[in-house]
Amino acid sequence: MKFFNTILSGLMGALLPFAAMANEAYEGDMNPADQWDRLWNTILLDITVIGVIFGVAAIWMMVKYRAKSPDDVGSLPKLTRAQTMAWIFIPCALFLADDLFLSAKGWSLWNVYRQVPEDALEIKVTSYQWYWEFDYGDGIVTEELTVPVGKPVVLRMTSEDVLHSFFIPEYRVKEDVMPGRVTYIWFQPKKAGTTVATCTEFCGTAHGNMYTDVIAVPPDDFTAWRVKAKAEAENES
Repeated sequence: MKFFNTILSGLMGALLPFAAMANEAYEGDMNPADQWDRLWNTILLDITVIGVIFGVAAIWMMVKYRAKSPDDVGSLPKLTRAQTMAWIFIPCALFLADDLFLSAKGWSLWNVYRQVPEDALEIKVTSYQWYWEFDYGDGIVTEELTVPVGKPVVLRMTSEDVLHSFFIPEYRVKEDVMPGRVTYIWFQPKKAGTTVATCTEFCGTAHGNMYTDVIAVPPDDFTAWRVKAKAEAENES
């Protein structure tokens, strides 16, 4: 038991520097979509480098140690105990260090997703079978999501019936929405345009129809839209 505790303590100690390095990469730019893309590119680069190294090594060994004749039989090299331990622990340490680094960067990205900026625009989201409802306050309720470019937006979400999952691929955000609980996501549009939000948790027969537009507009246009929507809501009440 003492041995495993020592190993665990060593792993935790090794993880802290990697976490600090990963956190440094995320300071300054807190947009979840940008940070998600950065981590994805890091992972692709990582597995590409590892794949190339293993591919080259495999080809080299196939050529160097190929059978010279049908009766040719290879033999294992004789290694000292120190050499054997080195071949076991050095590769393990290298791969563990790589895995810890990527894990730390993933944890840092998760923290970005959980830290909502103080100036974020808050919109309440309610899910139904099979549509979304967005409440901006002031009596403004829509079934499409309109947001201003350049401003953080936080969605506080709950469900009126079954489990749903709100997903905006363009902004790299997804979160389960469930009855009796408020969950949240935040994102920050960087340019004007229309994308889609959809439900990614099977929620009944019309699950495939549970999607809506996410419309990002310039700040002035959003202010004008909100004034107009408020006036229309007051006229209807």
